[in-house]
Amino acid sequence: MPHKDPCQKQACAIQKCLQANKYIESMCEDVIREMRRCCETHGADKSICCSGFSKEQKNIENKSAT
Repeated sequence: MPHKDPCQKQACAIQKCLQANKYIESMCEDVIREMRRCCETHGADKSICCSGFSKEQKNIENKSAT
């Protein structure tokens, strides 16, 4: 039986928040922050939901290094 994604709850919370707030990201900063925290803890190797957040973090790191 496949393991449950450790960050699925946070990913679903983001979708629910965005839908409820007409996709205005600034209205969902708290749930997005929780997702980032989960991804920092578990990483994209354990959570498929974190794959986009991992890429985002690498882009931020690359921009700050230049």
